Amino acid sequence: MSARHAELLEAAYRYALANGLADLSLRPLATAIGSSPRVLLFLFGSKESLVKALLTRARTDELALLGSDVTGDLPEAVARIWAWLAAEEHRPLLRLWAEAYARSLTEPDGAWAGFARATVDDWLTVLAGCQTPAERDTAEGVARRTLALAVLRGALLDLLATGDDARVTAAVRAAFR
Repeated sequence: MSARHAELLEAAYRYALANGLADLSLRPLATAIGSSPRVLLFLFGSKESLVKALLTRARTDELALLGSDVTGDLPEAVARIWAWLAAEEHRPLLRLWAEAYARSLTEPDGAWAGFARATVDDWLTVLAGCQTPAERDTAEGVARRTLALAVLRGALLDLLATGDDARVTAAVRAAFR
């Protein structure tokens, strides 16, 4: 990847965090990041490839931030993950995640293909790291981390929709007492 390619990817990523990807148009994006649609198409090949690169970039950020401080057993990990998810400064990334997750479900082909499934696998892997090997490798262990993920994901969507941090945080805590 050339320096210009990396620079424009980062600028496009910042743009996507602020504006989402739903109505992404190359002309306004290019103008906002100091480029041209022609240069973006040259560097990324297509709008679909650019969106895929942005989704990959978002997953990389999410995993780096999410997995960096996840320690302890599963309830402790859920508490730490929820604290990260509920932090106001992560909302742009998480809104982008929610948008991409939903688009992956409704548009299973193209740029969004496999995004939802990949993020489920990512999160389950992080949660599996908080289980002992004896628990991790059992059907009950898989079910416990799947429940943890379902609670976290549902709570996140509720928080993004309502902004009611106190209520949603109380619910997450109640689920893992």
